[in-house]
Amino acid sequence: MSIFSLFRKHNKMADNRPETHGTDMHLPFHDNFSNFNADSHTGDSYLYNAWVHIAVNILIRNIARADFSIQKGGNEVTSGPLYSLFRRPNPALSRYDLWKETAAWWHIEGEAFWWFGPDYSGGLPTEIYVLNPRKLQHEGEVMGDLKNNFKTNTRRWFYHAGTELIPILADELIHFRDWNPWNPVRGINPLVSLALELEQDYYANKANSQLLKNNAIPQGVLKTDQTLRPEEAEQLERRWESKYGAVKAGRKIAVLGKGTSFEALSFTPEVVKLFELKRWNLYTILAKYGIPPRVANINDKSTSLSGKDTSEQHSAFWKYTLIPILHQFEQILESQFFMRFGLKESGVFDLWDIPELQESEDAQSKRDIAEITAGLKTINDVLKERGKDAKPWGDVWYRPKNMIATISGGAAKGGDDTSGGTPAETEE
Repeated sequence: MSIFSLFRKHNKMADNRPETHGTDMHLPFHDNFSNFNADSHTGDSYLYNAWVHIAVNILIRNIARADFSIQKGGNEVTSGPLYSLFRRPNPALSRYDLWKETAAWWHIEGEAFWWFGPDYSGGLPTEIYVLNPRKLQHEGEVMGDLKNNFKTNTRRWFYHAGTELIPILADELIHFRDWNPWNPVRGINPLVSLALELEQDYYANKANSQLLKNNAIPQGVLKTDQTLRPEEAEQLERRWESKYGAVKAGRKIAVLGKGTSFEALSFTPEVVKLFELKRWNLYTILAKYGIPPRVANINDKSTSLSGKDTSEQHSAFWKYTLIPILHQFEQILESQFFMRFGLKESGVFDLWDIPELQESEDAQSKRDIAEITAGLKTINDVLKERGKDAKPWGDVWYRPKNMIATISGGAAKGGDDTSGGTPAETEE
């Protein structure tokens, strides 16, 4: 039996599985939690859940803001094949979209794939394409052999292109993946642990929509103890509207006869709980993606959406959510791209022009100046920490003129000295 026939047989069996609900995992190709759907109604949370969509878009547009640069020996590379590859990955893809799409798949599916293109035959690639992870399956998964991670990593992948299966060798791909305890060769959907929350949010939305559709409370009620025929009720309604004007907002006047009275319905405690549930699910989704409420334009009633707290949350979003993700991308490229091709260059994300980090950089500069002034650091120490070249005069400490030297007995020495100098000049 060929690999293609086995593959089609496997997919046919998977497609014919009975549909269930609740917390079951519905996977389009394989049960490895890389393509996770909490429910058949909410199969694509990025499509059906507003806050998943909002959170992912906040992440990907901010990640794409960080410039990816090629460096060699501490200097930025501004020409050559590597520079051209990451500046224009392929004729239809910009360098901004390259990282935006990569980050989007990472946060939706827990993995992303770069393909070197149909014309790649070896060596340094000249093109990069971002593939849909939902359409990729590993040969080890097809054969049902995922026990030996080292063996399966060398096998092929298969891309579902409509009615055609395209084999892709492992050395034609770069695989960004998050750790998956159920499958050693695939990433894991970050929403896998939020199955119940996403399902609850979906049905809470449906219940709220149904409530709003059926909440047809009339704006006006005409009551009479007389028996009214339908045509009399309509005539009474028309006379009322002609004299006092039509009811706005698309509502109607209710005409009740035979002593019938109207009583408006109020929200039940169960309905109120739906709104609280949706609020809980909102903060759960944001916490899962590491997005502070202020970054998502959410503010508590007791505080305003401005000031120091907002700035700190935006800064924390970069320091504790985005920067770790960017470092992970850098390490994946280091092992799967730069080291694979034996390159002396490396790829790093340049964050110096990110406004959210400028305040912390300014604070760090102030601390550096204070430590240089106190003699705890030299200028070259600071330059080394920032990855910059040392200055010929950067190892000398220049004492401030207002410093007064003392001896161990407490008597001042050279108190009127304003010539500066090094600490050695004030010691016996």
